Amino acid sequence: MTKFDFEIVGKIGSMALIRKEEGEIDYNVFSRIGSELRPGVIWVSSGAVEIGRLDYIKRNGRELIGHKEDVMTDYSAQGQAILLSEYRRFIPAQYSVRQLLVEHTHFNDDEKREHIKRFLQRSAAQNAIPIINYNDPVSIEENRRWELNTLKKEHGYAVECIDNDETASVICMLVKSMYLVLFTSVDGIYRDANDPNTLVDAVEGKNALEVLGGIEELQKSCVGASREGANGARSKLDFIKGPIEQGTTVIITNGQNRLTDAISGNCRRTIFRVR
Repeated sequence: MTKFDFEIVGKIGSMALIRKEEGEIDYNVFSRIGSELRPGVIWVSSGAVEIGRLDYIKRNGRELIGHKEDVMTDYSAQGQAILLSEYRRFIPAQYSVRQLLVEHTHFNDDEKREHIKRFLQRSAAQNAIPIINYNDPVSIEENRRWELNTLKKEHGYAVECIDNDETASVICMLVKSMYLVLFTSVDGIYRDANDPNTLVDAVEGKNALEVLGGIEELQKSCVGASREGANGARSKLDFIKGPIEQGTTVIITNGQNRLTDAISGNCRRTIFRVR
């Protein structure tokens, strides 16, 4: 029997936090998530870049112009402040809220990884909820690629964490969480990306090896992504393999759903688990 130290690691994607048609933050999503977060839950949140972009347009009437990397830095730095303030607004007042900005180097170094683990354990014990995001404002692509290539040469692999699906999965393995819940802008994993009626309800097996086999079979039909720069369902399924191997139950569902409904099965979702 696997012993889990945390109950839930959850993650929400950028597009699930906004009303794309109106170009506005979806405050209902923040309200719904915030009301359900409690100590012992670790929350990974994308959205800083997109929310920063929307806020800049609202205040200036236009988008930023310039080198893509500079623009992304400026948007994300502007959006981080808003992102955290919205979580603070809706998380129950009796709980502390703590922001943790991570980079790939933190998870490729044993000492830094252990430091993050202790921080997360203390947060749960101290009645605090950690909100985690990749530290986009200081992430320079050229340097990042060089660092990752060096790490891969030295160790044979490297954690990238540029996609917060991977960040959530790495955190899940770090703290041994019972559930990993990934909120997206769709209801789960579809066999046909253009047909919501092809939702895969469950990928199950008598052991982790069977579940991993089901994931690899499902990846054959996964193409496309929700937005430019996103890695899509295929990569999402790659990232959850580590948590599955350690016995975590993984759920992928729509960000419009409640966290409790996602876990209980009272909504459309795709669940990955050992029976």
